[in-house]
Order: sequence, then C-alpha cells, then structure tokens
Amino acid sequence: MGLPVLEGYGLTESSPVVAVNTFQDFKVGTVGKPIPGEEVVIAEDGEILVKGPNVMKGYYKKPEETAEAFNKEGWFLTGDIGFIDNEGFLSITDRKKAIIVTLGGKNVAPQPIEGRIKQSPYVGNVVLIGNERKYLSALLVPDFEKMEEIGKILNKSFHGRADFCSDSSVERFYLREIKKMVPDLADFEVIKKVALLEEDFSIEKGEITPTLKVKRSFVEKKYKKVIDRLY
Repeated sequence: MGLPVLEGYGLTESSPVVAVNTFQDFKVGTVGKPIPGEEVVIAEDGEILVKGPNVMKGYYKKPEETAEAFNKEGWFLTGDIGFIDNEGFLSITDRKKAIIVTLGGKNVAPQPIEGRIKQSPYVGNVVLIGNERKYLSALLVPDFEKMEEIGKILNKSFHGRADFCSDSSVERFYLREIKKMVPDLADFEVIKKVALLEEDFSIEKGEITPTLKVKRSFVEKKYKKVIDRLY
C-alpha cells in the first residue's frame, strides 16, 4: 500500500513512550532511539532499564510492587530483553520471564528462534523447551495441510494426524527443517529433539492469550509427559 510503518516501544509506567522511530531517523526491525530526556541501558542479563522524567514514581498505594519495579540505582525494570546497536537503535527480543536458562546456565531468548522456525511453510506453531534441561527441544504443531506433500517427500502415506505425528521419519524431517530455518544458532541454542502435536494451541484450551501469546508455563505443565520423553 506504500504506507510507512514506524515501530516504537513503551510501557504504561513510562507514560508510555521509551523509544520510537521517526520519519527523519528510523531503522527497520528496531523500535527506534530513546526519546529526548530518556535514559536507556541494558543490564548484564539483557533486561532493558529505563530512567527519565516520564517514568512513574511508583504504583499507587503499592509500596512492595514499587520496590520490585526499580533497582537500587533507581532504574525502572521493564521486564523486556533487548539490545542497543552501535547507531543507538533499540531492539526488543523477548520478555525476561520467557528466557530459557539451560542446565548449563546459558540464556536463550525463545521468541526470535520460534519466529524464524514458524516462517517454514511446514510449521504451524512451535514452542521451545529447555529450562533447566541439558539441551533445547521443541513442541511443534505441523501445518497439516502439508501432510500429503511431506508424505510425497518421504515416500510415505499417513492415516491421519496421529499416524503422521508419531512417525520417526516425520520427526527427522522437522529437525532438518528447523536446522534449515535457523542454521546460525550457537551450540547451546540448537534444538536437538522435537515432539509433534496433533492440535494447535488455542485460547479455549488456555494455552494462549487473547493476543495469541503462548502461556509457556501452562503449556509445559500440560505437556510434561511429552516433554519428559524428549530427555
């Protein structure tokens, strides 16, 4: 349509803008530079910290929540993970609470990896698993409209979703597809096993929010037996 789209970033607690792209100064894939008067730094764990006259003084009559929202130096803890590039543009990569910490102590931001995997025409949905585990695995929902096509690639026929998802050659196909979509991962980010699910996540089943964000803790509890078999 030829319409320019400029991303920005903010929270209610920052009234609400932290950074924004402008027509004069923008970079695709980022949320722009911090607005004048706003200070933004990245903590050691990757969390975005904010200071400025637009940042709230605290939550009304909630001293405990207010204390938890700021560090000792007075920086507001956004709960978002990101980075600032050498040109000063801010990028958001994940929510801090979504970060996977492996058994080896490595931090993995799952959403960027999941987003790239979901660009595959054969993938409907995917959730990375690996918190306090030796390696990463994934719960993957195939695009079942591609089931016949995958069958031709593998020279196989399938009798429904259950047959398709339990076939070891299909699992290997998806591991190859994942590697194709994310070939540049660090060793600790490599997905070594995958479990194929017969149904996509849904709001009705409590697995995703109305904004279509996966409820990771709920999904991990629901599919615990499936996940445990991957380790």
